[in-house]
Amino acid sequence: MDRIVLHGLRGRGRHGVFPRERAEGQTFIVDAALGLDTRAAAAGDDLAATADYGAIAEKIVALIEGEPVNLIETLAERIASACLADPVVREAQITVHKPDAPISVPFDDVTVTIRRWSEAWQEAR
Repeated sequence: MDRIVLHGLRGRGRHGVFPRERAEGQTFIVDAALGLDTRAAAAGDDLAATADYGAIAEKIVALIEGEPVNLIETLAERIASACLADPVVREAQITVHKPDAPISVPFDDVTVTIRRWSEAWQEAR
């Protein structure tokens, strides 16, 4: 399976369980790896035969900046579902970074990574 990878998509969201996270918001960063077959797109040099990563990036940032959720696990699941809504995307691996998480010790980043497959792809496997 081929992959299109979007690194470092950023948005300001109000996700988290603490009132301060909801009130002030914080930066969330998403990496999305999309599994698909790019042969038809390459053969025909045709955007319609592949995933439009610009449009997918906009959907991801809209989810980051949209309705708040308590957990970044929930945000990752919503992003994966949005990616898999594209009919050519068979697999989505999503990493949500929360670099400003409310942790009381020094740290670089907190991430959650999930991997999901389209229903059609799971049935075919």
